[in-house]
Amino acid sequence: MERVYINTISGHEGKEVTLKGWLYNIRSSGKLIFPEFRDGTGLIQGVVSKNEVDEKVWNDFNDLTQESSVIVTGLVTKHPKKEDTYEIQVKNLEIIQIAEPYPITPKEHGVDFLSDRRHLWLRSQRQAAILRIRNELVQSIREYMYNNGFILFDTPIFTPNACEGTSTLFATDYFDLGKAYLSQSGQLYAEAGAIALGKVYTFGPTFRAENSMTRRHITEFWMMEPEMAYYDIDDNMDLIEDFLEYVIQRVLKNCSKELKSIGRDTSKLENVLKPFPRITYEEAVEILREKDIPLIKKTENGEEHIRPFPFGEDFGAPHEEAIVENFNKPVMVHRWPAEAKAFYMKRDPKDPKIVLGVDVLAPEGFGEIIGGSQREDNLELLKQRIIEHDLPIEAFSWYIDLRRFGSVPHSGFGLGLERLVSWVCNLDHIREAIPFPRRPNRITP
Repeated sequence: MERVYINTISGHEGKEVTLKGWLYNIRSSGKLIFPEFRDGTGLIQGVVSKNEVDEKVWNDFNDLTQESSVIVTGLVTKHPKKEDTYEIQVKNLEIIQIAEPYPITPKEHGVDFLSDRRHLWLRSQRQAAILRIRNELVQSIREYMYNNGFILFDTPIFTPNACEGTSTLFATDYFDLGKAYLSQSGQLYAEAGAIALGKVYTFGPTFRAENSMTRRHITEFWMMEPEMAYYDIDDNMDLIEDFLEYVIQRVLKNCSKELKSIGRDTSKLENVLKPFPRITYEEAVEILREKDIPLIKKTENGEEHIRPFPFGEDFGAPHEEAIVENFNKPVMVHRWPAEAKAFYMKRDPKDPKIVLGVDVLAPEGFGEIIGGSQREDNLELLKQRIIEHDLPIEAFSWYIDLRRFGSVPHSGFGLGLERLVSWVCNLDHIREAIPFPRRPNRITP
């Protein structure tokens, strides 16, 4: 008998097939049993008629528990009442294993309970749909980069130095060479790749030792970081627009079923078409001042609300939400105060207090999903910035070499995959955007 997967079942109507999977749910009505099966690609209802199967098959179905693994044979038919829905008229059942009582039930479970059982929670319909959407986003990112002439450039996980600063690094002993650190970003190495290959991108796990428990933060996450030779900040923003439009429109096309199953209002994503609004940091601050959104600083006595929002400060979640709430697509905030950004960002020739950086803020309150900039390509200015940021210049000797031998204007950006998944799926918390989230209070399962 031909083995099929549930997501291709429509092509087998009227045929007897074999399905290998697990029991997702089961209910009965007199001489009929209605088991629901999953196989990792979807769900399908089975129909077991007492008059159409052997007594052993009927009895075996009555013994099944949720998540029991089974092989089912039957005839594929259209559902009598639901359009574009199929059933399997069960003829035979082979039990691989009767599962123990399943701990996750239809009742409400707490976050800690589900997080402790993340390895099982992944089997739920919602979590499986989110991970299929994540997979589609990854594939669309890779396809866009390949079709636009980018070379995949794999960068180290162990690094001898920080990229964004020294306070959020995971350190480990590295043989007899002292300390090594888990990578915060592949960017610095990608710059070497861009000078060698023109246009490259990195895509892999990165780490931030921030003791942050917000709904937007995890300590291990995936970053996609392109780097392009002979690109200025405006070229960079043009690429970001084109890239984001492609990725979002493809996931709308290929994951409509999954987006619907998790209740996503896709009309919000249909607006993600270029051009995107572009505002300067100064204009963004004016929006915050007009809306009277303060800067909140923690003090020994509680919180201090600073009004008007001071120029030079980075934005937090409330500020990002206030900036984008009047727009229905991502907003590009560019040309930032130098003190708010990393050492490698190039200063604006018109104003040395400003760097040629850009943050892309997602609508619907999801905040920054992309951060990028034109990189400093001047040898002496780069050395000066490293010293100003109190970073060990000897650790960056190879990076400085890139400005000694054929330095050119170049730019790039970093996309946080889990932030993107959270926005696309409209998730309440980023922990659902990755199979096994790592947070300051969790390293299991």
